[in-house]
Amino acid sequence: MKILLVSDVESTYLWDYFDKSKFEDIDCVISCGDLKASYLSFLVTMLAVPVFYVHGNHDKNYGKKPPEGCDCLEDKVIQFNGLRLAGLGGSMEYTGGPHQYTEIQMQKRTKKLIKLAKGSIDILVTHSPTLYLGDEPDSVCHKGFKAFYDVYEILKPSYHVYGHNHFTYASNAKRILNYKEITLINGYNYYVLEL
Repeated sequence: MKILLVSDVESTYLWDYFDKSKFEDIDCVISCGDLKASYLSFLVTMLAVPVFYVHGNHDKNYGKKPPEGCDCLEDKVIQFNGLRLAGLGGSMEYTGGPHQYTEIQMQKRTKKLIKLAKGSIDILVTHSPTLYLGDEPDSVCHKGFKAFYDVYEILKPSYHVYGHNHFTYASNAKRILNYKEITLINGYNYYVLEL
């Protein structure tokens, strides 16, 4: 199975120079946030595969006009082709805007998700990274959430895909990290995950 991960910037390779032949074997798209709704609607139309998404901290307009034809993963656990996907969007609270959470608020969300899951998951989808794993711990807005460690310990995902920390400015941003048995992938721009 191949999953197209997207996050944070609309890729000109995918949007302006789209060539379906290069993505014919993609089974689904996962957006880790901060992308235009029209971009996700374009991907679901052109690729003709499911597009799942969580909110980024800049996705304020999704409430008025969500991505058409796409499925929101926010605070949900869903099954797709034998995989269990769970989503927690948003970033650390830094301006009080929508899709921004304190550590305590995210802890409450993770507890609800763990209860909802009733067992293990395959892929955790978030916008923000985990504290000390691909985040910027000294930056208020790019600090990761400690609460995600609870998801790791209890739901035991094989993968955690996220965005938020751009390779262009985040000194700690790496594409792939490993923590225990979990592969963490920063979906910035786009990345093809092959399972």
